[in-house]
Amino acid sequence: MASAAAPKVTIPQNDNVAHALAGAGGGMLSMILTYPLVTLSTRAQVESRKAETKFVEAVQNIVAREGFAGLYSGINSALFGISITNFVYYYWYEWTRAFLEQAAIKSGRINKKLTTVESMLAGALAGSATVIITNPIWVVNTRVTTRRQDKEADVELGAVSKSSKPPSTIGTLLALLKNEGPQALFAGVVPALVLVINPILQYTLFEQMKNTVERKRKVTPGIAFLLGALGKLFATSVTYPYITVKSQMHVASHTDKKEGMFQALSRVVREEGYAGLYKGIGPKVTQSVLTAAFLFAFKDILYEQTVKLRAKAAARRLTA
Repeated sequence: MASAAAPKVTIPQNDNVAHALAGAGGGMLSMILTYPLVTLSTRAQVESRKAETKFVEAVQNIVAREGFAGLYSGINSALFGISITNFVYYYWYEWTRAFLEQAAIKSGRINKKLTTVESMLAGALAGSATVIITNPIWVVNTRVTTRRQDKEADVELGAVSKSSKPPSTIGTLLALLKNEGPQALFAGVVPALVLVINPILQYTLFEQMKNTVERKRKVTPGIAFLLGALGKLFATSVTYPYITVKSQMHVASHTDKKEGMFQALSRVVREEGYAGLYKGIGPKVTQSVLTAAFLFAFKDILYEQTVKLRAKAAARRLTA
């Protein structure tokens, strides 16, 4: 009995790592493909309402001031952040899902597929762990992406001096720690925790649609692309006001008046109306949907390759 029970403990654990590695790799590939949209949406969220909002004009202004590289401001920290974020998220999501599936089997349930509530619970646990671990990375990324060297420089064309060097990721981190202290790395963590509902909605909808499709046919990378896009479109549209507030809290310096999440929401509505909560939603939704779609398509392929590589490595160890 002991020898039969051992693989049941080991196999899910290995599966978690494979899913985590595939999620990290898929996240990096999708981020590279869509990062200019991240830059556009993030800047729109933190700039004043006088800032340009048209997509083409925003791209032209960034390129004119900073060159094509300006569209990729902060991509190093973003790639690092998305790889860590996805690794942590998928590891804990798959661990929780495997645990719940095993619990369902032990309880005698015929269908071991997760219910809607179980999918939401797995997403909540994985999302909360991910937010706490990765929030400092995204604070630094937002600072680099917005290049808030001067509050007026972001909203006046040509205001950024050509001689000024763009801040590096490490330079931004060190300056933030020196001027504002380690606590600044956790700015916006409350709305970020609220935004855990985003992947909950996304993955719950994805899992339920995937289960429906699997009853009729195999889920190919193309179908996963479409299902991932639909899930993310719904989740981002619902939670976007909190994304705006989180970005603004990330760039608030130690000299700015500190605000709580609900205070920030009220201020934006008071100063700019409800439309202010949805600044940059066009490029953000486009980026989020494409990123999620590419992620799910890449992840399935990378997962299969990861499992094959791990199997080959294990076989070599046994024959060595």
